[in-house]
Amino acid sequence: MAETKIPRATAKRLPIYYRYLNILHDGGKNRVSSNELSDAIQVDSATIRRDFSYFGALGKRGYGYDVQSLLDFFKKILNQDQLTNVALIGAGNLGHALLNFNFHMDSNIRISAAFDTNADNVNTVQGGVPIYPMDQMVQQLNEQQIEVVILTTPAKVAQKVTDEVAETGVKGILNFTPIRLSTPKKIRVHNVDLTNELQTLTYFIDHYDQKDEKDDFF
Repeated sequence: MAETKIPRATAKRLPIYYRYLNILHDGGKNRVSSNELSDAIQVDSATIRRDFSYFGALGKRGYGYDVQSLLDFFKKILNQDQLTNVALIGAGNLGHALLNFNFHMDSNIRISAAFDTNADNVNTVQGGVPIYPMDQMVQQLNEQQIEVVILTTPAKVAQKVTDEVAETGVKGILNFTPIRLSTPKKIRVHNVDLTNELQTLTYFIDHYDQKDEKDDFF
């Protein structure tokens, strides 16, 4: 199942389904309909059914979906039974906030190492995460076998740092810098541009009726 090829939009919704199913499970609910899911996560029921159909028969007509079965399925699909160690590169204001954000409370993700140039940060532990000097980055990424990094460096050094990261076994970069990075094909980059997201949000507020339009993400 893990090799199932699905649309990117569907893939982005899978963690949302998993998170809400956890909420249902914790609340003691045993089954759920696509309409109930739709009301909770604001994705239309037809889209939910289509998303689930990519993985075969996950529900039963007239019954809906078994919460525990769905939860187990998405846990496997999203590799939630395995801990994913992530590195943070850049422990400035944004980086510091991410260090103190407990990813592991809602997922299998944990920041296990951070890197920075600031002497006040280096060789300290923040949010339970050790911060190493930048000259140890390549060595630590390799030794800890880290495959995902979060990049929150200043824009002017983002590409240089990325070039160094490319020397390791890293396969993915969550890029919070405004720079569009150049990487080898082996590395997937997802860009998180907070300014762009806010500008897009204000545009939709000004030009679209929320009752009639859905976010393009869905």
